[in-house]
Amino acid sequence: MKIALVSPYDITYPGGVVSHISNLGRELEERGHSVKVLAPVANAKSLGIDNLIAVGRPVPVPSNGSIARISLSLWRERTVKSVLREEAFDIVHLHEPLAPVLPLTVLHHSEAPNIGTFHSFSEHPYKYTLSHRFLHGLDDKLDSRIAVSTPAMRYVSRFFPGDYKIIPNGLDVDFYSQDVPPFDAFCDGKLNILFVGRLEKRKGLRYLLEAFSRLKWDYPFLRLIVVGRGNPGKECYQIMAERNLQDVVFVGGVSEEHKRRYFRTAHIFCAPSLGKESFGIVLGEAMASGKPIVASDIEGYASVMTSGREGFLVPPKDEKALAEALERLILDPGLRAEMGESGRITVQRYRWDKVAALVEAVYREAAVGETVSVP
Repeated sequence: MKIALVSPYDITYPGGVVSHISNLGRELEERGHSVKVLAPVANAKSLGIDNLIAVGRPVPVPSNGSIARISLSLWRERTVKSVLREEAFDIVHLHEPLAPVLPLTVLHHSEAPNIGTFHSFSEHPYKYTLSHRFLHGLDDKLDSRIAVSTPAMRYVSRFFPGDYKIIPNGLDVDFYSQDVPPFDAFCDGKLNILFVGRLEKRKGLRYLLEAFSRLKWDYPFLRLIVVGRGNPGKECYQIMAERNLQDVVFVGGVSEEHKRRYFRTAHIFCAPSLGKESFGIVLGEAMASGKPIVASDIEGYASVMTSGREGFLVPPKDEKALAEALERLILDPGLRAEMGESGRITVQRYRWDKVAALVEAVYREAAVGETVSVP
């Protein structure tokens, strides 16, 4: 089949949806399909992506506690119509299909079977509160609807009810489970707690710093490694200064190769997010790396891991509970190993070959109008 994967976000900027689209496209091509990615791009010349069709330039827009880099140009309608006509796709797969402006424009003009994958989740459904009245009818053009998790399905179906299939995000399990070398600079006998994520308030780094400060006095051999783009912010700097926190290392944004080496370097992985997570790919990366997890007990994370099995889930914004869960793992190397092994087993369900097979079955069902079994 000839498949269009449509992204609302700048394909050059790292993020969960962009990563999902790139990996799904690669897996579908390996399964014999022809894939084109339609996406806004900041600098198409610097990409070198053979299957990319650049449509529009992105602008940063605040969204769900983060920054979404989307195209807001309404002048791209002619380009979209031309692309759809010339490419004659068998399947158009739109990610966040009701997001402005590119997915909505493609959905409006597409005459192929349209598949929509919904990635977003928030405890507060403001995203569709105002827009759903204008989008009703357009969502009927979706022949099949996918949500990456049960929380994501509940979130979107409040305003756009329908039949949703739950197909999780995929993960390159083999990439993260490979026995790569840790970073020598951090192999000095200290116990490394790892944080990975953009340095945004919703990722909850300040609560991890507060928990770390509770533990550091009793366990001076601890170190916190923070991996991710952005500025920690005033609150984080204030906590570190007031409590004279030592052994907190900010390494900034890193490549995927270096990220997996940081997972290999870590003894414990911590994800103290406050909410607005539909899934939790980073938890899967930690599990594939064989690391025990301490994470916030939010819907997106609870759909990926089970507290007491791959790690511990604790109430968000509760530094005391966060510190207590970390302390249990600090004191018990056997428990760390046991939970790490449980994670390696759990994460197998998110392998890209399994996820792509489920998505491919949805394509065939939409194309031929009948249910197709998944191997």
